[in-house]
Amino acid sequence: MSDSVSNTTFSDRNSGKSDLINPTLVLNCGSSSIKYALISEDESTRITGLAENLGLDTARIKHTTLNGEKLEITIPGGRHELALQKILALLEQYHFVAVGHRVVHGGREYSKAVRVDAHVLEEVKRLKILAPLHNPANALGIEAVQAIYPDIPQVVVFDTAFHQTMPAVAYRYPIPKALYEEEKIRRYGFHGTSHAYVSERASHITTAKGPHGWLTAHLGNGCSAAAVYDGKSLDTSMGLTPLEGLMMGTRSGDVDPGLHIHLKRLLGMSLEEINDMLNNDSGLLGISGLSNDLRTIEQAANEGHVDAQLAIEIFCYRAGKYLASLSCALPEFTGIVFTGGIGENSVTTRARILDVMRHFGIKFSEDKNKSLFGGGEGSFHDEDSSIELWVIPTDEECQIAKETRQTLGF
Repeated sequence: MSDSVSNTTFSDRNSGKSDLINPTLVLNCGSSSIKYALISEDESTRITGLAENLGLDTARIKHTTLNGEKLEITIPGGRHELALQKILALLEQYHFVAVGHRVVHGGREYSKAVRVDAHVLEEVKRLKILAPLHNPANALGIEAVQAIYPDIPQVVVFDTAFHQTMPAVAYRYPIPKALYEEEKIRRYGFHGTSHAYVSERASHITTAKGPHGWLTAHLGNGCSAAAVYDGKSLDTSMGLTPLEGLMMGTRSGDVDPGLHIHLKRLLGMSLEEINDMLNNDSGLLGISGLSNDLRTIEQAANEGHVDAQLAIEIFCYRAGKYLASLSCALPEFTGIVFTGGIGENSVTTRARILDVMRHFGIKFSEDKNKSLFGGGEGSFHDEDSSIELWVIPTDEECQIAKETRQTLGF
């Protein structure tokens, strides 16, 4: 398809508009991608898309129309600004009433979604020191909308905001107090919109009497877990940065802080090289030597690949160990919610993680667990299990749209 939107006639240009009543546009600008969704007021209808490989010759926008038609728009070499212009042109006919942005880091200044003004935009830019790959891209998204639609209200929904309810015992590091007070070095946590969505959904569909205490496991290429009680985050696995915590697709998760100085002394590696290695060459990819995609690793493991088998074992062991430790934060332990690409789709991973937690009295049906393959919503615990077990597909776009409307009073 041509990269010119104006020269293309889309089948949804004049169809289905009545289904998108007062829609909210959700933008999730990453370092080299933009995920977007236009969601109706009642959350029942949406248009979705993804701009990927931005800045490369293979840059493109993959767009799904109201009637499900798949479109692809090539924008060779296109960066965020051009992609956002094309996306906004695709969606202008639907007259969205607000824009909600996922912003990775809000520091300790923001404990909830806020309407964009000049000060908020500058804070998003300033906080790039804590999220150098994402916050600048998030700011670009805000500015692109401002340039084309200056009168449409915008809201930023911070990944870190949901975890601002953590007590000091969970968010403080045991380091000199001045580093916390002056440099704001503390644990922040991420994936907040996902943890908020699935924990709220779990409390809605369970028959257990509240308040509820959930361990939410967001497992994908990025992984984090959280302890959520009565709708509030009490602890989480990610910290100052998304590197802390669980083993992930390419991130190591927790390592000895002394590893950095050891590698510098042993191999002469710089801090930047070590940081790059821990973020991009570790985790499932680093252990298996094959891929950061669990599906590829599982296939190799089934064929006898020893390192692939070990990668899965370490991933599940560390996840189970973290969930067990996070249970200490909950006054009441209602259950575990699995979400994210791995959490929703890998039957064996869920079973292996629960086996690590074998002392908790957890009982589940293998058949029910298998029936949830492919991301379906449902429970798979037995009646006499000590806690409930749920698989709930996350919907961060829906959560961002909801918080955007709430912030604006829609």
